[in-house]
This record gives sequence, C-alpha cells and structure tokens, in this order.
Amino acid sequence: MSDTPFKSWPESAARLVAVAAGREPADCVIRGGKLVNVQSREVLDGWQVAIADGRFAYVGPDAGHCIGPDTEVIEADGRYLIPGLCDAHMHIESGMLTPAGFARAVIPHGTTTMFTDPHEIANVLGLDGVRMMHDEAMLQPVNIFTEMPSCAPSAPGLETTGFEISAEDVAEAMTWPGIIGLGEMMNFPGVVNADPKMLAEIAATQVAGKIVGGHYASPDLGTAFHAYAAGGPADDHEGTCEADAIARVRQGMRAMMRLGSAWYDVETQITAVTEKGLDPRNFILCTDDSHSGTLVHDGHMNRVVRHAIACGCDPLVALQMATINTATHFGLERELGSIAPGRRADVILTSDLVTLPIEQVIARGRTVAMDGKITVETPHLDWPDSARGTVHLGKTLSAANFEIIAPEGANRVTAKVIGVVENQAPTRALTAELEVRDGIVDGDAAADVAQIALVERHRGTGGVVNGFVSGFGYTGNMAMASTVAHDSHHMIVVGTSRTDMALAANRLGEVGGGITVFRDGREIALVELPIAGLMSEEPAEIVAAKAQAMVEAMAACGCTLNNAYMQHSLLALVVIPELRISDLGLVDVTAFKITDLFEEP
Repeated sequence: MSDTPFKSWPESAARLVAVAAGREPADCVIRGGKLVNVQSREVLDGWQVAIADGRFAYVGPDAGHCIGPDTEVIEADGRYLIPGLCDAHMHIESGMLTPAGFARAVIPHGTTTMFTDPHEIANVLGLDGVRMMHDEAMLQPVNIFTEMPSCAPSAPGLETTGFEISAEDVAEAMTWPGIIGLGEMMNFPGVVNADPKMLAEIAATQVAGKIVGGHYASPDLGTAFHAYAAGGPADDHEGTCEADAIARVRQGMRAMMRLGSAWYDVETQITAVTEKGLDPRNFILCTDDSHSGTLVHDGHMNRVVRHAIACGCDPLVALQMATINTATHFGLERELGSIAPGRRADVILTSDLVTLPIEQVIARGRTVAMDGKITVETPHLDWPDSARGTVHLGKTLSAANFEIIAPEGANRVTAKVIGVVENQAPTRALTAELEVRDGIVDGDAAADVAQIALVERHRGTGGVVNGFVSGFGYTGNMAMASTVAHDSHHMIVVGTSRTDMALAANRLGEVGGGITVFRDGREIALVELPIAGLMSEEPAEIVAAKAQAMVEAMAACGCTLNNAYMQHSLLALVVIPELRISDLGLVDVTAFKITDLFEEP
C-alpha cells in the first residue's frame, strides 16, 4: 500500500479530481468486489474504488482509467467493501489501555473511527489528563476524535474528584484540533434544573458549533426528560428498552444503542427499528465500555454489528448504524462513514456481511491490518510523572478502617444494601437484616451481603466510607480492590474480610493503582494500571491475560456474576440509580442525596 501521506480535502482536492477524471493515476485501486453503499443502502456488484492521498477519488463501475504504472491494485476476489466502522461513544480508559494501546487492539477488528470521552482521566488529572489523551489520540493511524468531558464531578455535592472541570476548561478545549464536542452530560438533574455551570458548558460547545453528548440515566420519560432534551444534548446512550429509544428520537436526539463488555442494550432497543419500523437514520451503535479481554477475544464494533444483525436487524441497516449514521451525527458525513469520493479512505474487505470476518482493514488509504494482525505502528506519548503515582492513601490502612459501627445499643440493624444488577448499569436499593457483634455490623455471606468501602485516593485524606453490597456471591475470606471506580475514581474495595480489604487497599497504594484480589491474606491476582490508576502501557494481550486472571480469581472467591469486574467498577457511579457509594457517603441516586446506611428502627 502506498506510503503517500494522508492529506486534508483542501490539500488533495485538485489531485482527487484529476484521478477521478483519469488525468492522474491513483495510489491504489480496489477491484473485483461488491461495494456496500451505505448512502443508498445497496450492494453494487463489481464497483471499483480509486484512492489518492488517503482519500477516495473515484467510486464507480470501472476504475481502469485511474490505474498507472505505479498504482497498487488490490483484488477483492468477490469480497464486500464496507466502510471502516465507527464507535460513536466510548471510553478508552475502560480498556485499561492508553489511546495507542487501544488503537492497536481494535484496528484489526475494523474500527477506523472512535469518538471518545476521556472523563475517567479528567476526574483524576483534570484538563491536563484530557490533553494527554487528546494528544496521543491525534498520533494514531486511525481517526480518534475526543469529546471534552463535561462532568467532573459527575454529580456536584455528592462526590469529590481529583480535579473539577469548569466551563472555562470546556471553552479552551473546544479550540483543540481533535475535540469534536462535549462528552456525555451526566449531571442530568443539573440540566433539568437549569444549573448555570452545566448550561454554560453546553453553550460553549454550541457556540463552537460542536455536538453535546447526552446521558439521561432515568426511567422517567415525563417532564424531566423533556426538560433535559431542551437543554441541548444531541444523543443518549443510556436507553435500556424500546420506549427509551423511541422517546429519544422523537425529541430529535440520536439513540445510541450500546453493546459493551457489560452493557447489553441493543437487543431491547433495536425493535424500535426492526418491529416498530422507525426511521433507522437516527439510531447509532456504540460500545461505551469495553475491557481488554473483550477487545482481544471478542472484538469491538464488528462485535456490535454482528450482534445487531443477530437481533434481527438488516445487515445493511446495521452497517449504516455503525458508519454513516455516526458520521452524520458528528457533522463528518463529508469526511468519513461511507465509501464515496472525497472521504477518508477507510474501508474493510470482508467475505460475509452477517458473520463479518475482518480480512483487510485500510485506513486513510493505507493497509493497517490483515487477517486479524495489525500492520502499522500506533505511536505513543512519553507519559509524564504527573500521570503516574496518583494513588495517595495518606496512611497505611488497617482492618479497623473497614469496621462499620452499629447504632448504640443495637443487636441487629436494617442496613441499606447496593444491589448489583447483572449486565445492567443501574443498581437496586435493597435492605438486609444484619447482626451486630461487639458493636460492629458484619456482612452476611450466606445472604450474599458483602462489605463495600470507598477509599479516598486523590488527596491522601485517609478517608474510608463503608457500606454493604449484594450480588457478587463471594464466600470465604477475600477482598477485591480497584482504583477504576467510575467516575470519581477513588478506590472501591469489596470483601468479606476486613483484614483482606486493608491488604488489598494498601497493595494498590504500593503499585500506583490497578486491580487486586486477595484471599485468606494472600494476593491471587493483580492488574497494574500505573497511568492515573486507570491504564497500562502494556499490550492489550498482556493486560487481557492479567484481567482474565483477575476474573478467575473473583470466581475462585465464589463470584458467578457475568462481567463482575465491570459491575464492581461502577459501584461509585453516582449518576445512575438507585444506590451508590461515594467519598461523601451512601448516595440515593433516585433522590440525588446522601442517605444514612441504617434505616430507623
């Protein structure tokens, strides 16, 4: 494939016209295939493609006039040509990888464009962290656009982050070359109540002519939802049922349907198209959160498209939802998302539109992967010391820090318990009758009630907030700790043994962040994430192997929950109902307020 550098359309326009007219030879011609035209939703057998300066110059029945003596000719051998796949909403940090590592993992799966929201690192390092993610993203051989995070903290007054994002930060970021819009507006109560800071961030984005991402994590589709839509978000990925998808598109929003490592929200929403017959143009596919194991073993956007097809979606419609619909939403339909003249030459060769094997991936006119293997480098930043060593506990923790003191004189208590819901982001607000021993409230492994603690790790306050959680099924003496704790990214520790909880927390302080599992006083799994306590610079395969060992360690401790690690990492996400934990206490997300751990007797 030609090493001719990728150029912008103004830089390449004259040559594109000359190639299409046959006056100059193309860098590359692909022939002998079937072109999937997502603009018209049809398969054009025998259509050929000519590429120059990393862009499509000619797309038509015969590109013979574009071939010169130095033109590379790729024989498609009857395979389909489809546009490179686009992920409309995702967080790179959820893969435990840097942008370079993430790109390396997903390019062989056919993802050539990503719209990323680095709000995880924003909570730890603020605007500087966002700039680091943005700058490394801009180095990649595929298209990685960055959305400026909107909510750090995600719910002011309910959590404390390492840094806060201001409207001024948003306005500054809108001037950066790779910023495509504002990341998901998670503080939906703030928008509904016309909070000046939230509206100022939205205004700064709209003044810049860019897209505002949505996040309405409430089942209430009444007045509050309409108020949120009036506040400016252009899309939303938090829908979990058909009614959610329909409500969003009726309000002029794009319904983003996600299939991540733990979110299975496509099947329940795509019926709005497949059964109700709604116009599919306003439906988009995305991943939101994919951990490294999913990327290595299952795929990325190719996995989502296959799943949508398996749910009854026409393959061409599913491809539109992962290409042109996404590009159009972000105002980039003249730049990417289809195989058409002038667009970036992002194209996949595949032998089947249903099973979607990714046999060759071309990005910006250059082959970047063949038969599942990457063929290019993904450049990385030299991450500074300020991005490392971000776990500050303030002191060595002991079992006593995880004791839950009972109300005076109580022999039993009714405790509020965070209830994990398998494969769903929301939790349930449960209660449990728990025994008191020597003034201390214990969990109840027989009833699947473990302890949970949030350990402050940004400012070294030594603070620990304790509570209870159900759904993991842990038995014996164990603890699991993680500095990946959406969205404020303190440290979440879940366990049945306070001694092991202390050991696990101290271990992450020692290694600078990550995930660890202890059982009977011994570490049985560790995933080191030294960059902001969120990411590793190791290859995805290595991180995935460590993550798999972590999953196996959780299972060895009795956990049978699907995607249990993802559920663990969301227990502090104080913008999704019903019950969460933060550094300020137990949070009732339905009421958006701190609540007591124990119910009144």
